[in-house]
Amino acid sequence: LFAVPWHDHVVIGTTDLAVDDIALEPVATEEEIEFILTSIAKYLHKRPGRGDVLSVYAGLRPLVKVGDVRSTAALSRDHTILISNSGLLTIAGGKWTTYRKMAQDTVDQAETLAGLDERPCRTSHLQIHGWTRQHINEPNLRVYGADAVAVRAIANDEPARAKKLHPELPYVEAEVVWAVREEMARTVEDVLSRRTRALLLGARASIECAPCVARVVAAELGRDENWERQAVEEYCKVARNYVVSDEANAWASTWSAGVPPAGGPEARGPISGAE
Repeated sequence: LFAVPWHDHVVIGTTDLAVDDIALEPVATEEEIEFILTSIAKYLHKRPGRGDVLSVYAGLRPLVKVGDVRSTAALSRDHTILISNSGLLTIAGGKWTTYRKMAQDTVDQAETLAGLDERPCRTSHLQIHGWTRQHINEPNLRVYGADAVAVRAIANDEPARAKKLHPELPYVEAEVVWAVREEMARTVEDVLSRRTRALLLGARASIECAPCVARVVAAELGRDENWERQAVEEYCKVARNYVVSDEANAWASTWSAGVPPAGGPEARGPISGAE
């Protein structure tokens, strides 16, 4: 079991189960949720409840099966490069944290396969976009690196954009504007799930601020109110799978239908996610 500090929250996990049906939006099972809550309770002063979970998510690992290994937990997380008889090069397995090495190994193999002149890899010490030595005071802007200055400028030029999206989330409207103008965000889900980590830091809170995000995105893209309503509805269909309790799922469904809830679950706790 892991308990990883992340954006002033704690991510707790993980589980490892083989699945037969591959879903675009994997959902954690009830058994997985209960397993994580029961397991972490052994290490906490207070037993966590379902109401303490701010977001629950699941993902699929692209594992490569080798030999007769049956347990997914025993399979290596390393990547494998395969070359077919026709000369097709395939890279399988791996993980996000080794993406650069995966690319290097693939290109190196392709050079050999195609008989090209070998060139030294130049990415191992490459400074990626946003790299900076400057300390950024605002926690929500640190992920932007050198671009934090530009995001801050939006809020300074348009004071209304300095407003937080939700009291329980660290993000401000200027970040939505930046996401649309500079990071090709085109939907509410793009903003709350991909450009920011709102969906993972607080699924309920992200649902509550979805209409606000839709208004900002619509204003930037020249969309109408019908688009706003549809954008919120589509986001809520995804976000309700990240809310753990049955009560909260019904609450998210109410938002999806476009009707403001009478009041969502009030329980909040230190656990931000379970994988």
